[in-house]
Amino acid sequence: MRPGCQRGGGMARAAVTLQLGHYAGCVGAHWWGLQDAAEASELRAAVLLREAAGREPPAPRLVALELKGGLGTLRPGGRRGAGPEAAAAAAWRGDVATYEAGAARDAGRQRGDTSSAGEGSSSATVRDAPPHPSRLSVYQEVYSGGSVQVWSDYLKVHLHPKSIFVIQQYNHDGESGCLEAFGQGESLMQDPVCLEELEDRLHFFVEECDYLQGFQVLCDLHNGFSGVGAKMTEMLHDEYSGKGILTWGLTPVIYKTEESEKDFYRLMNTALGIVHLSGQSSLFCPLSLSGSLGIKPEPPITFPYINYDASLNYHSSAILAAVLETLSVPYRLCTSQCSMMHLAETLNFSGRKVAAALAAVPFPIIRGHSLLDTLCTHQQDMPWKLLSSFGEQKLSCCFAQSVVLRGICKGSHNSNCPGKQPASALCACETVEQILQHYLHTLSPGAFSTSHVLEQPCHTLPPYPQFFSSLLTRQGFLLDRPLSYSSTAVESIPVVTALQSSPVLHTVLYGLYKDLQKVDTRRWASFFSTGVEQDDFQEALHELRTLAQCYKTNFEADESEDETDSD
Repeated sequence: MRPGCQRGGGMARAAVTLQLGHYAGCVGAHWWGLQDAAEASELRAAVLLREAAGREPPAPRLVALELKGGLGTLRPGGRRGAGPEAAAAAAWRGDVATYEAGAARDAGRQRGDTSSAGEGSSSATVRDAPPHPSRLSVYQEVYSGGSVQVWSDYLKVHLHPKSIFVIQQYNHDGESGCLEAFGQGESLMQDPVCLEELEDRLHFFVEECDYLQGFQVLCDLHNGFSGVGAKMTEMLHDEYSGKGILTWGLTPVIYKTEESEKDFYRLMNTALGIVHLSGQSSLFCPLSLSGSLGIKPEPPITFPYINYDASLNYHSSAILAAVLETLSVPYRLCTSQCSMMHLAETLNFSGRKVAAALAAVPFPIIRGHSLLDTLCTHQQDMPWKLLSSFGEQKLSCCFAQSVVLRGICKGSHNSNCPGKQPASALCACETVEQILQHYLHTLSPGAFSTSHVLEQPCHTLPPYPQFFSSLLTRQGFLLDRPLSYSSTAVESIPVVTALQSSPVLHTVLYGLYKDLQKVDTRRWASFFSTGVEQDDFQEALHELRTLAQCYKTNFEADESEDETDSD
């Protein structure tokens, strides 16, 4: 990351990030890599990163919880052993940067030389070097699915020694000793030793902030970390009243299993997590490429210009990281006074504390065309996908939304294809910001819409996976025909995202409620033996139904709901 506006003074509205769970770590590793790859831009890195200290590079203001065995070669406070990055360096004889995560507790640890910006340990970095075809093929091979096992394999930023906390009571892999139930996670957060250790790390990062605007919580929703997140957000809500808490409930792509117990545990963890996390957060958003969070998995979300392997966390988490990097723009902008709490309050009115996420990754703009040209070809709907596990469906309306479009040149807003596009009121707009705002108002005339446009794209050089279509240029714009060579990296992509308070949330929340109503909980005494009482479950079920009702409109006719309620 280059110096610039984003390294503003100490009064930048700082945020502390918490990563709770392994999949949260996967998304986080890519997210920090995207920020590290960004050049001087419109965003303040000081919002999420600590100030550089001496030769130490800026590090995320982060507390990450992981299970025993989930860190791979990364050791808290120690060196990382040989991993994919080391394999790439061995296979390539040019200049390659090696990034170390974690700092030494040993006073005698030897560090490599760092550049003047404090970003690497050699004279060139992966980001700075040209995308040499041979070198790119090396990285594509090294970062293939079989080589990447855990998120530390593609973590490329420095982490503070207090960032990683390993939970020794549970194992990352294995049939036994896993953190698999909501009640286990809640109990873990009631352990005095564990709680004291977490509070010490959290207070360390909070106390060094001149102005704390709030907390970002990345939390696994499908396993016992949903219980950890429930207690963690409760603690944040109680201790830091008035600060924003934005929670992202993360779930990898789910496939149908032959083990009904695992499916039941996942369903319970998800439902209890949504109820508790939304209740203690300023705003909660489920994020997943799964088509459904319910008992019956649906096909994963697809993107027309990404060829990703949905079974690889390395791939799916990279897409979600690009989405998060864009969704979080409003409270990180140099020119914006928007805070995390303000963003939440634009969406969470009338008890609607759950938001839906939408994104186009990449935003499909043809090379040489303007934003006006692109939107005129999508007059019925923005070409984005729902990423909050609602399947491949479209939104007809929303109550409120926060939209971010990045990677678009602001200097040219007029059509570059005169005579080819139909006449539109958008043509009367004088800036790209006005074009986007007018477009959103046309699609959702009754909604409260805020929007931001950035020229800075998402930077996508390795270790970000190169799973892009051959129809994309290096800058992520569309071509008329595929490239004749496939060894050129896509260095960056334009992205559009939205956080929406929408009636579609009634569908997903009430769907979960109905799935749970059909379950005979007496068959799964093992889940309730971990700490969740039957009365607590029934109360959560009622709260889930109440939450779903917040998103129901007068235009919906839900006969199945009426029938269920009358039983």
